[in-house]
Amino acid sequence: MRIDEEIQSTKFEDNYQKAVINISYTSGWLANLIRGEFEKYNITQQQFNILRILRGQYPSPATVNLLKERMIDKMSDASRIVDRLFQKGLVSRCTNKKDRRAVDIRISDEGLELLAKIDVEFKSKDFLKDNLTEEEAGKLSDLLDKMRG
Repeated sequence: MRIDEEIQSTKFEDNYQKAVINISYTSGWLANLIRGEFEKYNITQQQFNILRILRGQYPSPATVNLLKERMIDKMSDASRIVDRLFQKGLVSRCTNKKDRRAVDIRISDEGLELLAKIDVEFKSKDFLKDNLTEEEAGKLSDLLDKMRG
């Protein structure tokens, strides 16, 4: 459905404003779909993002600063998210041997198992394939990259 129909407004200053509103609206729409999927596993999108970063680092550890740099949502509180993942047994923490002020964070076996399960059951393309071809999804991604400069 077109953005003007979704928000029941046709009064845009120009196509730039319309695009910004459409991107914001679509971001919320997609976040709601994804939130429903992650609720099945009792994790949030931000927790999933950190687990994926840690899996990419595995078996090497990561620091909170590295997680902050690589997270999709830069406004997330990585320390608090790691605390919640630790409470769920999905990550481990230990003092960094080189810098006692830093904490090394690793994904646990339980975290790896959870991601393996999610990998089988959750596919990003399932949200888009009914409305976009793979080629169109690639073009959309390229345009979003271009927009960010």
